[in-house]
Amino acid sequence: MTYNKEPQNMQAAISQRVEQIRQWLVNNQLDALLIPHEDEYLGEYIPAHNERLLWATGFTGSAGMAVITRDKAAVFVDGRYVVQVRKQVPGDVFEYRHLIEEPPVQWAQDNLAAGSKVAIDARLHSGAWLTRTTESLAGALELVCIEQNPIETLWHDRPAATLSNAKLMGLDFVGQSSAGKRSEIAAKLTNLKAEAALLTQVDSIAWLLNVRGSDVPSLPVLLSTAIIHADESVDFYIDPARLPEEFASHVGDGVRIHQPDALKAGLQALSGKQVLIDPATSNAWAGQTLGAAGANLIEAADPCLLPKAQKNPTEMAGMKACHIRDGVAVSKYLAWVDAQVAAGNLLDEGTLSDKLWQFRIQDTSCTDVSFDTISAAGSNAAMCHYNHLNQPEPSVLEMDNVYLVDSGGQYPDGTTDITRTIAIGQPGDEVKHTFTLVLKGHIALASAHFPKGTTGSQLDALARQHLWANGFDYDHGTGHGVGHFLSVHEGPQRIAKNYNPTALLPGMVLSNEPGYYRADAFGIRIENLELIVEVETQGDMTVMGFESLTRAPIDRRLIDLSLLNDVELAWLNNYHHTVFTVISPSLEGDDLAWLAQATAPLKR
Repeated sequence: MTYNKEPQNMQAAISQRVEQIRQWLVNNQLDALLIPHEDEYLGEYIPAHNERLLWATGFTGSAGMAVITRDKAAVFVDGRYVVQVRKQVPGDVFEYRHLIEEPPVQWAQDNLAAGSKVAIDARLHSGAWLTRTTESLAGALELVCIEQNPIETLWHDRPAATLSNAKLMGLDFVGQSSAGKRSEIAAKLTNLKAEAALLTQVDSIAWLLNVRGSDVPSLPVLLSTAIIHADESVDFYIDPARLPEEFASHVGDGVRIHQPDALKAGLQALSGKQVLIDPATSNAWAGQTLGAAGANLIEAADPCLLPKAQKNPTEMAGMKACHIRDGVAVSKYLAWVDAQVAAGNLLDEGTLSDKLWQFRIQDTSCTDVSFDTISAAGSNAAMCHYNHLNQPEPSVLEMDNVYLVDSGGQYPDGTTDITRTIAIGQPGDEVKHTFTLVLKGHIALASAHFPKGTTGSQLDALARQHLWANGFDYDHGTGHGVGHFLSVHEGPQRIAKNYNPTALLPGMVLSNEPGYYRADAFGIRIENLELIVEVETQGDMTVMGFESLTRAPIDRRLIDLSLLNDVELAWLNNYHHTVFTVISPSLEGDDLAWLAQATAPLKR
């Protein structure tokens, strides 16, 4: 386990790198460089060789940006990382700024003379960002798209890319052939009067071609790009050496393979054609290249997003199956944690996280975590995206408080994501009170029935209502989409306060994760994954609801029973009955005894 113990010379190294970038600015008659966290694929997860922001600043968080001028530098992070950034990024080199409250381009505008030239790597920003930012600047600063990112030449010990061989997904896992999917997407293109679509989201490509890989931590994909045409053919930009011999027969006719460096020529070959591009998910360089070649751009959402989000019957069955196996692992782990605490062993967050992974990989089909495990003891649980690996030392369990563990696994038949908040000793009444309010919101959302056309933003208040009634809230969304052996954070569906126009559809999987966080005291979150299903009603209207996929107990010791009404209590007891029924056949001995008491019906 490697913790964030930076060597003493790290600050000197960061300072030297900033000076090298400043010299590059002078040499190229530029005034500033923007360094985002994103890479050219604009995904949530960044492979080590693309961690440019980390190289320049020392910051390991998952979102942020830096601006380096000839005489100043600032690093921008959101509220999740305000503590972490001060520990990792030298304050005598960088100012610390809030990513949302003081956007980087605004800071640049405030700190640079009018007309200054700000360098950007168009591969690392979305087309939508470039359009929006150019409009907001209104000529106050000039954005200069550079041909060569200076970090590429200055990063001498840059790790090599991890490029895995493609894994072919059979119909027994994915349920629909690549040819069938390509036909479906081609029909969408025809309806939009598009002759081709550029696909840059690596999970869209993995879904379309029924392939997976391990190029990116936590995300089973291949770093690649694709162009799908209205005739159902695809140009796939990936080193052919990474594809097994049977790839051609696996995907069917019409998939042409090209080396990645041929992408520019492939885009230029679309001259004069109607080309769909998603400005939110495709980098600005791609749009610029197409535009310069004379392609006519149709700006629309990635056509794979909605069909990928709506799981077919095979994918739904796989998601249910992997959640049972995952629930077995999580339940064994929760039983083990209780036994350790009972024996007086207050273990540290790193040891706990590692042990959970050991339980998961007892199932040999588990290939990876679906994200870095959040293992948070006591007051650390109040930081909703806490990562013990970013601390000088992991904390240990704290008696009479809680332990929050948010984790997931990647399986060939599905992706999991579960949060459980666990009593350590005898937490006080305040913890139990707020835990129960969170539980009531979780149950309200899980029990919701809603008509066709309902969006996640229309349901969000159901999960918050009991917290709001007591003057509480949580500063994150209530639910995100989840992929099938793909990204644990999948769009376009979402449940949050912010408006989202995507209607919820049968087959979509979303998380249900209300929480409550008391700074420097404790944190609570209860998360299950939910499958959207149609429900029978007396009327003739199409009505949908949620079917919980997650199969692990919710800690009964943290519930204030007086706050639950009869309907909520029945839901909890029914949920625990289901958990016991499906998981108990895979447990024995002390683990089985633990599950029996953890899922026993609560009675008034």
